[in-house]
Amino acid sequence: MSDQRPCCVPAGPRSTAGAGDDTAAGLPAPGPRGTDSTELAPIPAGRAALGDHFGDGYAGDGEGPVHEVEVSAFRLGTTTVTNRAFAAFADATGHRTTAEAEGYSAVFHTDVAATVADVLGRSPATPWWVGVRGADWRHPEGPRSDLDGRDEHPVVHVSHDDALAFARWAGRRLPTEAEWEYAARGGLSGRRYPWGDDLMADGAGWRCNIFQGSFPATNTVEDGWTTTAPVTAYSPNGYGLHQMVGNVWEWCADWFDAAAYQGRARRDPRGPASGTVRVMRGGSFLCHDSYCNRYRVAARSAAPPDSSASNLGFRCAADTPIDAPNDVPVTKEIDA
Repeated sequence: MSDQRPCCVPAGPRSTAGAGDDTAAGLPAPGPRGTDSTELAPIPAGRAALGDHFGDGYAGDGEGPVHEVEVSAFRLGTTTVTNRAFAAFADATGHRTTAEAEGYSAVFHTDVAATVADVLGRSPATPWWVGVRGADWRHPEGPRSDLDGRDEHPVVHVSHDDALAFARWAGRRLPTEAEWEYAARGGLSGRRYPWGDDLMADGAGWRCNIFQGSFPATNTVEDGWTTTAPVTAYSPNGYGLHQMVGNVWEWCADWFDAAAYQGRARRDPRGPASGTVRVMRGGSFLCHDSYCNRYRVAARSAAPPDSSASNLGFRCAADTPIDAPNDVPVTKEIDA
């Protein structure tokens, strides 16, 4: 695909964010500490060829060229942060998310659970996104929705700022974009998805939570989920990571640059030192191959750091302890 289309995340209904320095790597900051109950999987050090191997991406997303990187060992959440985990953070700190502070967030048009008075309007570029008063992480579809039965679903309506606040409270950080893609590949070389090259193969059925039907009007819900799915609803990849594609977009630490892969550092690359939009990875339950084919491991997108939406979450990373035992698997070399 050579054309660039808007993503299935709104551009950001409220952002006045300007360029900033690279202080948001997710490193812990002074303040109260808590515990994130999400298990961290050890990601072995190694090499991988990152980027779009198939020519599937949109030119403006900057998925090329394919390039080899070396990634140091680190740890990554086996799942995205859940509503249960985020509630523990909010209860302990009194944190108010960007959406709560501003009083509204973006909800997909067929999912809105609100009165007419609470519907504030549609995004001009992506009219399937509706600004809804009272939509936030506790009310994912609007004020007439709640988290009943969704403790183990991913938290949504969290901005990059909110994700950083949680990570710092938990003594963790956000993954870099390179770490995210390296981990999402799960030890497979040059594949389209975390499990291989075919979306559905060998009668396995749906392997990720994405949009089925005719986007954006009709969701046939063939995978069983209208919006988010529980974070462990699908089998993990080779590193034990669930739903690295589909379900919810995941914030990364890096500022976005469409030309980031040009002359990128080989070892533990980082994004630019400043920018206006942050990297998002993985796609979501709203991605569809007819419009937003970004549920591939190479796919890139971005949004202002104060953006929030009903399909936007995050997972945390952490460095490997320097006193880790020597028998911890360290290197699984991946063919370039």
